[in-house]
Amino acid sequence: MREKEYLTELTERYPKLSSIRGEIEKAYQILEECYAAGGKLLVAGNGGSCADSEHMVGELMKGFVKRRHLDEKAREQLLKADETIGKDLYTKLQGALPAIALTNHPGLSTAFLNDVEGETIFAQQLWGFGKEGDVFFGISTSGNSKNVLYAACAAKAKGMKVVGLLGRDGGKIKQFCDAAVIVPETETFKIQELHLPIYHVLCLMLEEHFFCD
Repeated sequence: MREKEYLTELTERYPKLSSIRGEIEKAYQILEECYAAGGKLLVAGNGGSCADSEHMVGELMKGFVKRRHLDEKAREQLLKADETIGKDLYTKLQGALPAIALTNHPGLSTAFLNDVEGETIFAQQLWGFGKEGDVFFGISTSGNSKNVLYAACAAKAKGMKVVGLLGRDGGKIKQFCDAAVIVPETETFKIQELHLPIYHVLCLMLEEHFFCD
């Protein structure tokens, strides 16, 4: 199974991650089950983890290492909507794994910050976007980012699974996680250096599973 090959390659390239391979695989299983059931992923983090959130969504919502051609059913739907435009769209659109970065809505975020409170903005968005069967993917190098913590709590209340991509000792967020991927580093930049290959491999594994050639 190619998915496992990606995971093996990850631990060969980053031997430090061998100790958390089981938790990475657990995170993958949660994401695979979510997408297989028609769910979506909601991702959030701050600073560098904000950039990682948007980066991860970019890899899921379009082709990562595969082209992700649309199937015949999609072709028929597009041609039915408009034969000329649909034909063009069929050659250009790609299959997507639904994912939303909660970090990327400045109008809503600034309004909520101004009217209510900034620390609960991710929780507010999750409450609006999320549903049972979805997954919240929280990224925090300390494991204690309050806005990510609040979103994780809201996710559990919604009946969602929570995956944490964390550092240090996992902080307060790990208590809400169904899979807590805690990289074995304590300095922020070193934690971030290990977060990227982990979410990349999760995206590779998901793409391999759902968009086999």
